[in-house]
Amino acid sequence: QVQLVESGGGLVQPGGSLRLSCAASGSIFSINVMGWYRQAPGKERELVATIISGANTNYADSVKGRFTISRDNAKNTVYLQMNSLKPEDTAVYYCYLRGRSYASALERWGQGTLVTVSS
Repeated sequence: QVQLVESGGGLVQPGGSLRLSCAASGSIFSINVMGWYRQAPGKERELVATIISGANTNYADSVKGRFTISRDNAKNTVYLQMNSLKPEDTAVYYCYLRGRSYASALERWGQGTLVTVSS
């Protein structure tokens, strides 16, 4: 069984910073993509950032220049450093993984961590 465990969400003032972490564990053979999505109240889930095996990254236009995604392959962990946070960044942030287990293709979502940007 493969699980994603997220941490690092919370309440921060506008202009502040937070760092999210997501650790994958279980029967993982390989990871192709790890990333972060978010869902604000009343809105659909949207891509925030992804990192493909190696170091190829992709960001939503709304977070470019403010957020940085990184990955520790040895720990199967992905991070999202969020700087210059804005109220519109308030959302539940979900970790995402796509790869392979020892038996089949693999796709998992984390349970979500709430980020609230407010004064």
